[in-house]
Amino acid sequence: MGEATGEPRQELWLIRHGETEWSAAKRHTGRTDILLAPTGERQAAALGRILADRRFASVLSSPLRRACETCRLAGYGDVASVTDDLLEWDYGVYEGKTAQEIRLEQPGWSIWTAAVSEGESVEQVGQRAQRVIQHSLEASGNVVMFAHAHVLRILAACWLGLPPEAGRFFVLDTASVSVLGFEHDRRVIRRWNLLQVVDSSW
Repeated sequence: MGEATGEPRQELWLIRHGETEWSAAKRHTGRTDILLAPTGERQAAALGRILADRRFASVLSSPLRRACETCRLAGYGDVASVTDDLLEWDYGVYEGKTAQEIRLEQPGWSIWTAAVSEGESVEQVGQRAQRVIQHSLEASGNVVMFAHAHVLRILAACWLGLPPEAGRFFVLDTASVSVLGFEHDRRVIRRWNLLQVVDSSW
């Protein structure tokens, strides 16, 4: 994890799952266990080519099928550990709705500032993200995690020492690859929202 200088070298690889029908429609998809769309399956297979059989000290996945299937198609299903801490934000009453639909009733609404009835607060998601970070720092090398847009955005904010709601600044597309790491002893973003185009339809 470090060289003779003691400089930390560990990286956290964040993989958002492939496209689903709901993600394509921009619907808030929290705990609804929706499957990958055909495009999402192709995206997940392409991730395997990006990762190129890279080995990780720990492979983590959300238990939801869209994340687990992305992990499997990318080539890491046999070595993955499932953790509820990587579940997507529980959107409560906003589940399945688009921001545009919600704003017709609540102008100016944002999931980042709203009180989420019957769901989780952004702070609660941040607590889960911090546990994942702590687990990752205790691993013997680099860690990859297959999960969801909002929980990974919040995790990135927490990694940088920012409040969980700062995740609003870090956009993640489906099947994207991002890498958190260190510069000297400072936590940084090394790569963000890298994409692999697998066909001309998206």
